[in-house]
Amino acid sequence: MSGLPGFDSGTTPSAQAGQAPAGQTLGTGKVRVGLILPLTAEGAGATVGNSLKNAAEMALAEFPGADLTLLVKDDRGSPEGARAAAQEAIGEGAELIIGPLFAPSVQAVGQVARSANRPVMAFSSDTNVAGRGVYLLSFPPENDVNRVIAYASSQGRKSFAALVPDTAYGKVVEAAFQQAVASQGARVVVIERFTPDQNNMRAAAQRLVPALQQADALFVPAAADAMPTLGLILQQAGYDPAKVKPLGTGVWNDANVARVPAIQGGWFASPDTAGFNAFAGRYQARFNSSPTRTATLAYDAVSLAAALARTQGSQRFSEAVLTNPQGFAGADGVFRFRPEGQIDRGLAVLELRNGQIVTVNPAPRDLGPRTQ
Repeated sequence: MSGLPGFDSGTTPSAQAGQAPAGQTLGTGKVRVGLILPLTAEGAGATVGNSLKNAAEMALAEFPGADLTLLVKDDRGSPEGARAAAQEAIGEGAELIIGPLFAPSVQAVGQVARSANRPVMAFSSDTNVAGRGVYLLSFPPENDVNRVIAYASSQGRKSFAALVPDTAYGKVVEAAFQQAVASQGARVVVIERFTPDQNNMRAAAQRLVPALQQADALFVPAAADAMPTLGLILQQAGYDPAKVKPLGTGVWNDANVARVPAIQGGWFASPDTAGFNAFAGRYQARFNSSPTRTATLAYDAVSLAAALARTQGSQRFSEAVLTNPQGFAGADGVFRFRPEGQIDRGLAVLELRNGQIVTVNPAPRDLGPRTQ
C-alpha cells in the first residue's frame, strides 16, 4: 500500500463559509476515521500538523491491508475550524476522530464527537481536556514526573527540593511533583520558582541552595534553552550535583542540556529513544525530511485504529477496547488509555553522563496493574 489513492488530491471547497475545507482522503478501506490537524495554522502549528499527517500516511502504508479510509480535515489551528472539521468527518461516516493537536480544538471536537457518540484520540498533552471518550495520545509531563520520582525514591532518595519555571508548564509539573513525592512516602523540603530573567534566576537559586542541606534530590524541569544559564547560576550559588541528585523531565532530552555541568549525573524520564530513531529513519527515507518529535503520535494512532479495525469487529472503537488495561505497543513504547481519557506510558529513566544521555533503567515492556 505504498501508493495511497487520494493522497494530495481530492481537495474540494467547503460547503459553507467558515467551515474547514472538505480535505483529502488517505486509504480506501471500509472503516472511516477522521484525522483533524492544523495543516494551515499560523506559526509552528502547520509544521507539526503536516508532519503528523505524513506520519499517518506512513502508518497506513506500513500496516498490511489496513482497512481504513482517513478523512483528512484542516482545523486551521482554531476551535471553530476544529468543530466544523469534526462535524464534517462525522457526517462523512467517521467512526473515530484522530486529532486535533491544540487543547482548545480538542475541547471543541470533544463536544461534537460526544454528542454523536464517537471516540476521539487527540494529541494535546493538556490533561484538562481529557474525558470519557476523549483520549489523549500525547506525552503529558505528569508521566515523566511520576516515573523519575518513583525511580529516585527506589534509589533511596527521600527528601526532594524543586526549582520550577514560573510558567503554565511549571505549574503542571510542580503539582505532579508534589503528588508524586507524597505517593512515595517522601517529603518536599522546598520549592522555588524562577522566571527567564537572570536576576530572578539568581535570587531563586540563592534562596534554594541553603535549604538543599536537607535534601537528597533536586527537581529542575527547566527547558533546554534555559538550562545552561540556570545550571551556571546554580553552580555559582554553591549547588553540587554529586551531593544532591539532579532530576528532570523529558525536556532534558536534548544535546545542549546533556552538556550542562551542573546537572551531570542527573536523571530524567522519557520514552526510549530507539523507537523514535527507527521511525525517524523511515520517515526521512519516505518524505526526504525529518519528522517533528510528536509525529509518532499520529503514526501510533493510525496503526492502533488499523489493528482494532482488523481484530475487534463492531466493538473496534468501544470504550472497553480502547481502555484495555494491557495497553498497546507503539513507536514510543507501551501505552494505555485510562477511562477518564488520560494516558499511561512506559518510560525509560535516562542519565546525563559526561555530556551524553544514557539509559539507566529501561522502559517497561508492560504497564502492570492500573492504579488510580
